[in-house]
Amino acid sequence: MRTTVKLTAAAATAALALTLSACGTSSDPAPKAAEGAKADTSKPLLVAASPTPHADILNFIKKNLAAKAGLKLDVKEFTDYVLPNTATESGEVDANYFQNKPYLDDFNKKNGTHIVPVVNVHLEPLALYSKKVKELSGLKAGQSIAIPNDTVNEGRALKLLADNGVITLKDGVGGSGTLADIKDDKGLKFKELEAATLPRALNDVDAAVINGNYAIEAKLNPAQDSLALEKTENNPYANFLAVKAGNEKDPRVLKLAKLLNSPEVKRYIEDTYKNGAVLPAFGPAA
Repeated sequence: MRTTVKLTAAAATAALALTLSACGTSSDPAPKAAEGAKADTSKPLLVAASPTPHADILNFIKKNLAAKAGLKLDVKEFTDYVLPNTATESGEVDANYFQNKPYLDDFNKKNGTHIVPVVNVHLEPLALYSKKVKELSGLKAGQSIAIPNDTVNEGRALKLLADNGVITLKDGVGGSGTLADIKDDKGLKFKELEAATLPRALNDVDAAVINGNYAIEAKLNPAQDSLALEKTENNPYANFLAVKAGNEKDPRVLKLAKLLNSPEVKRYIEDTYKNGAVLPAFGPAA
């Protein structure tokens, strides 16, 4: 059974301070660059990660590839989308692996944090699921759809619904929409919920848009179970390894980045997630 990692008192205090300063902006001074190059490489690199697939991929590297590369790697699992960044900012962990660029940009702007991407690893297509209707045409006026309540994934979910004719968004909204940007909701009702709770909400709503990692944990198959699946072509939502600004040149981070884009990890992703829930998306982060 997976459990949420408990923060130390210092990290909890830092997280609270970040929350209270949510009105801060990314214009706050960033840490000095190149500090990471002086990191103590004798210590394990501690990486915060969502359980699936992020921690699974990291643990594959830890078990099969890290020692040969001269990397000591430890993994801490988090079940939400906030604490991995606050723990990275405070220094409780050295890096994290759970998020995409639009989410990180929004997080940094709202919290005054200084997290930066290092290398892209994989993509998790967003999908619409239901236990009550068998196809999109089965969604009728008066029924309810749950969507993620964070800014980026809400906009992403609404775009998925609009791309598949479930709703109509105002012109030019793209993937940054909110409920206020719905031009025609077709009589549907929307519930904004924390992303991690969406699989459990499937029993209480008529449909839900669920992030790929949480779909996997709930044993949902995007290719077979979804009513609508996000397109992968030109998709900006690749998940990446990230660190606090200034730690990009930490030798341990560079070693992990190389391993995350290795042929062995590509093969692991393709062999483990054959249902299309996770796709390799290697390359430099934007």
